[in-house]
Parts: sequence; structure tokens; C-alpha cells
Amino acid sequence: MDYKDTLLLPKTDFPMRGNLPTNEPKRYNAWYDADIYEQMKAKRADAEMFTLHDGPPYANGDIHIGHALNKTLKDIILKYNYFQGKAVRMTPGWDCHGLPIEQKVEEKLGKSKKEAMPTEKFRELCRAHAAKFVDIQRESFKELGIIADWENPYVTMDFKFEANIYRTLCEVAQRGLLIERHKPIFWSWAARTALADAEVEYEDKEDYSIYVHFELSDAAKEKLGIEGKAGLVIWTTTPWTLPANTGISLNPEEMYVLTDDGHIVADARYDAMIEEGVVSGHASRKIAATELENLLAINPVNGRTSTVVLGDHVLMDGGTGCVHTAPGHGEDDYKVGLKYGLEVVMPVDERGCYDASVKGLNLLPHADEFVGMHIFKANEPILEILGDNLLKQSKFVHSYPHCWRTKKPLIYRATNQWFISIDDKPEGSDNTLRESALNAIEDVNFYPASSKNRLKPMIEGRPDWCISRQRSWGVPIAFFRIKSTKEVIFDADVLEHIAALFDVHGADAWYSMSNAELLPAGSKYNPDDLEKISDILDVWFDSGSTWNSVLSSGNYDAGEYPASLYIEGSDQHRGWFQSSLLLSSAVHQVSPYKTLITHGFTVDEKGEKMSKSKGNVVAPDKVIKQYGSEILRLWVALSNYQTDLKISDGILKQTAEQYRKIRNTFRFLLANVNDLEAYVEANEYGELDRWILTKAREVFASVKASFDVYDFLGGFATLNHFITNELSGIYMDITKDRLYCEDKNDVSRRATQSAMAHISKSMLGLIAPVLTYTADEILEYAPALFKEGMENVFDLVYVEVPEVESSFDDALLIEARQNFSEAIDSLKKEKIIKATLELEIAGDVSILPIADSKDLEDWFVVSAVKRSSEGEQVASFEVEGKTFTVHKATAHKCPRCWRFTSTSEDCACERCAKVVGA
Repeated sequence: MDYKDTLLLPKTDFPMRGNLPTNEPKRYNAWYDADIYEQMKAKRADAEMFTLHDGPPYANGDIHIGHALNKTLKDIILKYNYFQGKAVRMTPGWDCHGLPIEQKVEEKLGKSKKEAMPTEKFRELCRAHAAKFVDIQRESFKELGIIADWENPYVTMDFKFEANIYRTLCEVAQRGLLIERHKPIFWSWAARTALADAEVEYEDKEDYSIYVHFELSDAAKEKLGIEGKAGLVIWTTTPWTLPANTGISLNPEEMYVLTDDGHIVADARYDAMIEEGVVSGHASRKIAATELENLLAINPVNGRTSTVVLGDHVLMDGGTGCVHTAPGHGEDDYKVGLKYGLEVVMPVDERGCYDASVKGLNLLPHADEFVGMHIFKANEPILEILGDNLLKQSKFVHSYPHCWRTKKPLIYRATNQWFISIDDKPEGSDNTLRESALNAIEDVNFYPASSKNRLKPMIEGRPDWCISRQRSWGVPIAFFRIKSTKEVIFDADVLEHIAALFDVHGADAWYSMSNAELLPAGSKYNPDDLEKISDILDVWFDSGSTWNSVLSSGNYDAGEYPASLYIEGSDQHRGWFQSSLLLSSAVHQVSPYKTLITHGFTVDEKGEKMSKSKGNVVAPDKVIKQYGSEILRLWVALSNYQTDLKISDGILKQTAEQYRKIRNTFRFLLANVNDLEAYVEANEYGELDRWILTKAREVFASVKASFDVYDFLGGFATLNHFITNELSGIYMDITKDRLYCEDKNDVSRRATQSAMAHISKSMLGLIAPVLTYTADEILEYAPALFKEGMENVFDLVYVEVPEVESSFDDALLIEARQNFSEAIDSLKKEKIIKATLELEIAGDVSILPIADSKDLEDWFVVSAVKRSSEGEQVASFEVEGKTFTVHKATAHKCPRCWRFTSTSEDCACERCAKVVGA
């Protein structure tokens, strides 16, 4: 008899190979064509809401691997919550305004064409450029299998969106936090605009290090009772700012010394100054900083007076303890200047060149030669002017602020700008904006927890937020100013009328409409008396107000405010996380996010930054074409995203191997439950089934606990260990006999099938957020009992493995199985045996915690486990100090099940004979 046909061998059409690059696009397109996102909303209509608010990528250029990481991580988290039974929302968005787009359009046009073009026409070209890349990036994200509201994204240049950005600005203004000041801010002379802190990068730059003598005025010397030479020594790295000096700051708590050679430095810095050769005389007199307050010194570059002031910003860790103070060129300088009423001198234009006002600064000897000179070229001429007052000069390399787009060094430059005041109290609030933001942080869950220690100090120490830019492509700071008084109009009727016009015409209306058209009917203001403010908003204001424009406006079905989660790269602590927190705190005194997740950046396998010049760039589209998006998604889940993430072809190959392991495990399970039509009752499970069900329940609970705190690496490590060891390494191996050889409806076979089906179903809910395509494919080939009416993976809700009673101590048995395997390893290598079924084990089986002898035989995959054996002993192993011997089986090989349990090789064993009716 040919027994092969009587075996119940695994059967499934689920393919071993995924052929992902070919098959994924078809399934993804079917999802998008069916508007699966809308279906997901309908299926969880009354469930608890989970809102993931998408931080907008910039609509300029193709997506890179960092984009792929970010959006995939968001998708995994969103789907995890969905498969846990929650209603989910993610409205994808794009940042469309700002300098990079403006520069791209300018490059195409040429400078002369741009300057001759009406602002609204130039804005139209910028809009078209951004729209093009919104479409390109959207399609790229969809190729990653990202599910979101792709049909209704938020785009910051949409008319209603621009109107709501403006409405947020108006709310900030009406709460008294919007102020106009002439103060120094980071200025990009290359881009000719102000910059926010988040737009500043730090790169190495070579600068001068100079020590300059400022002689005390005669009146100051007289007051101090000093005769002869005496002056304060300042240290600076920016000689070009010396013409704008109006003060010298001292530390109010420090003592200062006058040296024999006529120089005044801090006592705490005297020894260092002697060592550096800046001063050489004996410290002949000590003077308290307070004695010098309000005295005058003489600026050696122009003979103007410089007032001695006191400030806590003066530190003793470098320099001379006497700080050159130019309120037009520094934040600390400005603050101390406000306190003492110092003049804010600003002789530098938007190009970084001295303007005509430099003539009034009496630069010696020829001030007019400096007009039009770039400040960085002025250092050497100024050093010449200093003459003997230049005590020491050298050059050094230090970290210096640069423009994030032009990559050119920045300057601090005092201009008229709009700021959101951090230390004023919003109307109706008892706390300042800074205090409100810091309080709001305390209610946020941070992952990793350490990221709170990044964001909080940034809020504690940040200056007022400069939100104005001197560019064209953005939302205008659309306020009127009365020409005669320069008063800004914050009339609620006027503001809302402008916002309503923006709803219909977009912010272009500010440029294309007349003053009369921009004022409401019956306005008390005469249009001829008004002028428009020409600045636009910082692009970080656009993205920082998205919680209002997207979550609160009612224009999108985007979820709830505050959002459940914001997740972006770690650089957004100084960008989007901070701007969103400040604006939400300004308007509502709450954080816009309940949870904040920070991820690292993508690097190559050596941990180096990717660049085209190094040739180590990994492009998402290339990965998808070579491996499929499932491998990229699994790479995200298997990476520690809280640090920088390494990616390379080698790493992706390893990820593909892990994918194959998961896929083939499901294939085996599907193939072995294909004829299961009903689950067995709980009391029908055998000891091995109870063990694996209990083990799976514990493991999956641990995996879920990891996923609940967004630890996908830890969760998958636990899951993969279980799949490799207990599930595939043991259970799937030891149950083959009962699955293939028992009667189709034998209770032990049906129990094992039931256990496998329960484990598969539960495990599917855990992998589905990451391997959504594969989970959907698994469901397509799953038996009806498994599907339970599910048409696709988006009908899936995670279910736990059923709880069963089990007192199974697997530690002892796993040790015994391992020791047995090690003992017989040489038998296989020496070809004494081909398979473990040729063996039987003898010893004190009472110490092994399985009562059923057949289960014991299956555990070791041998033909018998008994107290003694008459067969030839070929090995031995120990368990708990007891010795077990391994023997050649004494019975004959069954031609059907291959167990050595037959009376002769020609006939089936008793079990098999009964099954086939022989």
C-alpha cells in the first residue's frame, strides 16, 4: 500500500515567496482605489479616538530615507492603534511656504525678472512649484503602503489654511503677545531675511580673537582718582561690530584690577591675561564693578563714548571680564542696553554691508570708505584703525551660527521685527507664555523620556520668537498701520474681514486688493490713511499653528485636539515641537500633543551621515524596487528609532531574512489548519497544546506591552525569539506526527490545529501594523474559521490567545531537549542515524513534567521514552542530576509515519493501521 496518499500533509496556496516588488503595488492600489482610509473610519465609527497629527514635510524635492522612516513609523503606530480597536485619524500635510521654494523659483526666473514681477505673480509661481512636489511626495508615500487621508491632505498654501494661519496670528495679537521691536535677531545677509532659532545651524568658522583697550574718559579717571593711562580691556571675535559699540559690560559681583601698564580687567581673569600677554603690569589697584558703573570710556575706532554697565551675562570662563556691548548686534547686549538706555546702533544693511549711517559713526580716519563694504571684509581695516589700542590679535576656529539654507555665516542685526513675547502674560492668563508652555510640558508623555530634558531647557532659555520675514512667499502679517502715528490696527472686525477674504482668495488678496477692498463695509478707517505691513510670517509659525488649522478648524476630519501624538525627528525640539507648543500655549494654555515621540536620523552602516559625495545614500524607491516596502517597514520596526538608524544593503538583506522567517512560519501554520472547521473545547487540549497556548499568551502580552509604549524593536525581539525557539523550533516540529499521521478528526490533531489557529490569529494582529500587506495576503489564503467573515486585514481586531490551564514547567523539558540534542549531534554527523525517530530514551521519566508518554515521545521526536531499553546504547545525557540513556529503537520503522513502532517493516504500526483501516 502507498501510504503517502493517506498522510494529511500541509496544504495551502499561500506562496512561499512574497515577490513583494511586483505584488505590493497591485494590492496598495486596490486599497487606495477602495478608499480604505474611509472604510477604516466607518468600521470604528463609535470607538475611542486616536489622533496622530502629521508634522508637515517640506514640499520641495523627492522624499529621502528619513521621510520614509518618519512616515512608516507614523503608519505603524496608527495601524497598531487601529488593530487594537481604536478609531484613528491621520491627515497628511505639507509645508509649502518659505525661503527654499522662493529660492528655487528665483533661480529659474533670474534676479532681474523676479524684481520686475508683481508679488502676486511671483507667489503664483511658488504655489505651482510647491503643488508639483506635493503630488510627487504623496505618490512616493503611498508606495510605502502608508494609509492616511490622502484625498484630503492639509497643504499650508491652501486658501482656507492660509486664512486659519492668519486667524491664529490674530488670536496671539489679541491676547497681547504680539509685539514690534527694533532689536537684534539672527539675520541671513545671503537670504536677506530674519531667521528663527530653528533655522540656525552651527558650523566651524575661522574668526579673529582680539583684545582692545578702551581708555577711560577724563571725568571717569577723576572720579576714580586715577592719573595717567587707564582703560578697560575688552575681548571680541567680531571686530566689525566695534563701530556699533555703545557700552562695556562688567559682572556686578566681581572685583576688577588696574595694572601698572594702565589696563583694567577682572581680578578673576588677571592671571590668564598675564599668561596670554594681554597685560603685563602688576595689579596695582582693585576696583569694584559697582564703582565703574555708568562711567564712560572712549571707543578707539571712532572716539565715541562707551558707557560702563553691569550685567549677569558677563562670565569669568574666558575673555577679560569686560564685555564689548553693541545692543544692535547681540541679544545679551540688547537686554542690558534696554536696562541702561544705551543707543541701538545698526549701520549694517540687509546685504551684510555697512550702509550710509556708518558715516555718522566717525570711523577714523575715513568713514566714507566703509559705506557698501561687507562686514566680513571690514575686519582688517578696523584692526588698522585700532593701532596701539589693539593689545593682541590672533585667529581661531569656533562653532558659529550659519543659515540652514544658504549655508552662509549669520550676523546679529537689529531691525524692526515682529515677536511673540515669551515673558508676557496672555490676556486672561495668570502665567506668562513661557510659564504656560513649561506647565503644559508636564502633562506630556515623552518617548524617549530623556527628550523632555531637551525640550524643557529650550523653552526655559529661549528668547522672544521673531516671527517676521522680509520675503514674498508666505502668509503676510496682514495688519494695517496708520501712516501718521504708525499705530497698528488690531480691530477685530478688520481682522476677521481680512481672514474671510483669505478664505476665498488666499493670502494673495493682501497683495492684489486695495486698502478699501481689504476693509469691511462701513469701516471707521480711511483707506488712504493706512499702509500695509509688508513682512510675511516665519514658516515655523505656519507649521506651529497646524493644530488650529487642521484639528480645531473643522475643515478636516483630522481627529481631536489636543492630538494623541506628535512624532518627528529629534531636530524638531527646536522646530515644530516647540513652535506648536508655544502657539497652543499662547491661545489655550495647553500642549497640542498628549504624547511626543522623537526619532533619530538615518545613517549608513558605519554610522556616518549619508551624502551623495560619499555614495552612501539609500533611496526609498530603490529599496522598494529591490526588496519591497514590507522589508523597509520591517527595518523600521527592527531598528532602535530613538537613536540614529543604520541602513545599508547588508542590513536590508538581514531584514529580508527575518521577513522570510515570519512569512514561512505563517505559511506552515496556514497549511496545517486548512481543514479545521471548529475549535476544540478547552478541556480537549493536550499538555503540549496547553503549554504553547500559555506560552504564546504570555509572549504576546509582553509584545503588546512593548508596542503600547512604542517599543517596536523590543516587541519584535520578543516575538522573533518565540517564533524561532518555542513555536517553530519546538512546537511546529514536535506536532508534525499528530498533524500528518493521526486520523483527520482525532482530538489530538484537532487540538493542535486549534492551538495553531488561535496563535496565528493573535500573532497576525501583532504583525499587521508593520507587515500590513503580508497580513492582508495571509487573510486571503486563510480558512473560513480563521477569517470569521473578515474580507481584508482592515476588518481585523487584535484578539488574545485564549487562556487555558497549564502547569507545564517548560524550563526542565527545554533543558532536557537541548541536552538530548547535544548528545546525539555526533550520531548524525557520523551518519549512525538519519533521524531521531530511530532512537528511544530510557531513564527515570517521572522527573519529566509530562504525564502522557506520546507527548513525551513527541517532545524529543523519538519513537519511545521509557524506564529501560534493550536497544543498543549510543549516547547519554543528564537532567537534574539524573542520567538518561539513548538507544537504537528496538521496534521496526512504520512505512507510514516512520516511527520505529511496528512489528515489522512491511506493516504499519498499530496507530497508523487503525487510521487507514488496514
